[in-house]
Amino acid sequence: MKSAVETLNPTRVRLTVEVPFEELKDSLDAAYKKINQQVTVKGFRKGKVPARVIDQRFGRGAVLEEAVNDALPKFYTEAVNEAEINPLGQPEVDITELKDGETLNFTAEVDVRPTVEIPDYSGIEVTVDAVEVTDEDVEKAVEQLRERFASTNPVERAAAEGDVVTIDLEAKVDGEVLPDGVANGVSYTIGSGELLDGVDEAVTGLEAGGEATFTSQLKGGSAEGKDAEVTVKVTAVAARELPELDDDFAQLASEFDTLEELKADSRKRLENTKQYDQATQAQERVLEELLKLVEVPIPEKLLEDEVNTRKHNLEHHQLGQMGLTIDKYLEIQGKSAEEFDAETREQAVKGIKTQFILDELVNKEKLNVNQEELTEHLMRRAASSGMSPDQFAQAVVEGGQVPMLVGEVARGKALAVVVEAAKVTDTNGEVVDLDEDEDEATEEKAEASAEDAEKTEG
Repeated sequence: MKSAVETLNPTRVRLTVEVPFEELKDSLDAAYKKINQQVTVKGFRKGKVPARVIDQRFGRGAVLEEAVNDALPKFYTEAVNEAEINPLGQPEVDITELKDGETLNFTAEVDVRPTVEIPDYSGIEVTVDAVEVTDEDVEKAVEQLRERFASTNPVERAAAEGDVVTIDLEAKVDGEVLPDGVANGVSYTIGSGELLDGVDEAVTGLEAGGEATFTSQLKGGSAEGKDAEVTVKVTAVAARELPELDDDFAQLASEFDTLEELKADSRKRLENTKQYDQATQAQERVLEELLKLVEVPIPEKLLEDEVNTRKHNLEHHQLGQMGLTIDKYLEIQGKSAEEFDAETREQAVKGIKTQFILDELVNKEKLNVNQEELTEHLMRRAASSGMSPDQFAQAVVEGGQVPMLVGEVARGKALAVVVEAAKVTDTNGEVVDLDEDEDEATEEKAEASAEDAEKTEG
């Protein structure tokens, strides 16, 4: 077999392949054997029909077609390896010449990974938010914890904001009660905004047994989006009582003996959270600067596929789980279809570019992924997917996705290398020294970016 490669553009090549006919022998034998199992010829046992008879009865062309279909993937792979290219996706194959007994010639056009030159990235500088936890932040965190331990006690008075009311609801559209428009015994905290617009105003000031009617646009159900006349009846009013902020509360709500110890722990937790957020912000901003440094041509077919995949996943998975259509989603976001398409394309370009650059960095820095790193990543992915680690691991193995996970971890390590080399300062002008825990956060975030950018290569 002889092959030659022609570069059509930075992301696409054409392979020209010439195959001597004798190299089709194995595929021809396999074609005769396959046809033999499928046909019946009087006077011959099944599977024992001679080749000349098959040629006479069914045509040599049918045999050649079967043989070529069988042989093309092997010859294409050999040509790819010989040319030392990295194909993306499936090739467009065109048989240019097929002479029985002489030769098989074909061309294959395929997108390829572009050559990516990684410049010196040690000069990258970014600014991130400073890690600052105020007394107000601590008080807010403790107050939120206090809210979780609030109790409710029935009261004989008009309902006010913050009270918990038990209500019955009935919704009508065009004077008819909706099939799914009745709900009884609903517990609702006034001011929480968790029910229909207008319900807060309707129940405020009502005592148990009180009733009011208001108009509201339905957020879901059989008449979603329509204006409904809603009747609400209050059957009970309860006041929320917060526990005293003292040592007894600290012992009730935590493992600490004093309120001061609880506040100190809250401060530490807030600092850890902000440090993680700071590391994530550093990763995102360093990546943005890295992307600016590197020119990466994007294969058009790959980009189209990625845009379509992102749209499909949003419409049929994410929005489907929320019960939203793409039109409703765009309405909520306040975007036109054209704006959505432009944003999706921009995100797809960034994802592909990120993957190409980080993959090249993996090669340049000679980064490897060990079993422990892969296992940790698998555990995180399992947790985010809602599956047990064993279930997720089984799905990954059965789906042949282990190389994909390895790639995600490697890209995370590559980006962590760039972040480590960059100069990161906070808004106070202080140099940020990312410790090991923050480096791990950076790798986790980078791995998430790698998941988002993952492409199917063939």
